[in-house]
Amino acid sequence: MKIAVVGCGALGSFYGARLCRDGHEVHFLLRSDYDVVRRRGVRILSPEGDFVARPKVAREPAEIGPVDWVIIGLKTTANGEFARLLTPLVTPNTAILTLQNGLGNEEALARIFPVRQILGGLCFVCLNRIEPGVIQHLAHGKIILGEYSGWPGPRTHDLASAWRHCGVPCSVTANLAQVHWEKLVWNIPFNGLGVASSAGWDALRNGSEGPLQPVGPCLPTDRLLADPGWSQEVRDLMGEVIAAANALGHPIPLNYGDGEIQRTREMGSYRASTLIDFERGQELELDSLFLEPLRQARQAGVPVPRLEALARVLTGLARSRSGAQAD
Repeated sequence: MKIAVVGCGALGSFYGARLCRDGHEVHFLLRSDYDVVRRRGVRILSPEGDFVARPKVAREPAEIGPVDWVIIGLKTTANGEFARLLTPLVTPNTAILTLQNGLGNEEALARIFPVRQILGGLCFVCLNRIEPGVIQHLAHGKIILGEYSGWPGPRTHDLASAWRHCGVPCSVTANLAQVHWEKLVWNIPFNGLGVASSAGWDALRNGSEGPLQPVGPCLPTDRLLADPGWSQEVRDLMGEVIAAANALGHPIPLNYGDGEIQRTREMGSYRASTLIDFERGQELELDSLFLEPLRQARQAGVPVPRLEALARVLTGLARSRSGAQAD
C-alpha cells in the first residue's frame, strides 16, 4: 500500500517505521525532523530489536499526493489543520485512521470526510522520541482498531492484518467508543497527574482556580504509584472514569483499573506524553483527554469531583504557561 503518516512524533514514527520495514510505500509528512530523516531514516530502539527504516519524506502533503491509507499521529491540538493536511492525500477510496488520544477526533474528521472512510485506533505502547529521527520503544505496542461508524468489514480486517504482518499486535473492535473510554482509564490519571503533580498536592485538593505556577517536578508513573496520596488519586480518577463510561453505555468492570496499575508498575519510570509536552513548553491536549470526557460525564449525570479538580489544575497551569509566552 501507499501510506501517508501525518504527525511523525514518537507514535507516528514508530508505527510508520514498522510498516515501511515490511515493504509498504510509506511517506512521512515532516517539519523539524525532515533533514535528519531524509539523510538517515528513522531509527527505532526497541527491546524487540533495533532497526532503521527509510520512509519517503515530504514537507507538504501535495508532495505525497493521493494514498491508500492515511495514519494520523498528530497531537489533538492540531486537529484544526485536518482539512489542509489531509485533503491532498485523500480519495474516495482512502482509509483514514486516527491513532490520536482522547475523544472527539473521529468526529472532527467526519466533519470533513465521509464517515465510511474513517477508522480509529487505540495504541497501548510506551514510546519516547529521544532525538530527531530516533524513537525509543520501551514496552507494549498493541493497536485496537475499529470503524468510526458501522460494523467492522473486510477493509478493517485487512488493515489489522497489515499491522500484524509488520509485527504489531492488532485486534478489531465492534465498539470503538468503549475502547476509547477503556484507554481513558489510564490516560486521564497518568497523563493528567503527571503534569498536575508539578502544582503540588494542595492545588489539586483545594480545586485551585486561575493560573497556576509549578512548585515542583512533574512525576513519572513510578513515583505517582509509590506515593500513597498520589496513588489513591490515581485510583479515584480511574473509578470516576469507569463510572462515567458505564453510565454512557460502555460497560467497564469496576476492577478494570487494577490491571492497568499492574501493567504500569511493570513499565518502570515512564513519562507520559502530556508530561513531556508540558516540560517542553508545548500546548497540552486538554480538550480531547480531559475536558471532553468531563463534559460527557456531566451530561450523563455522573459525579466526577476528582476529574473536575484535575481539569481545573491543568487548565490553570496551561493558562500560566500561555501567559508567560505572551509576555
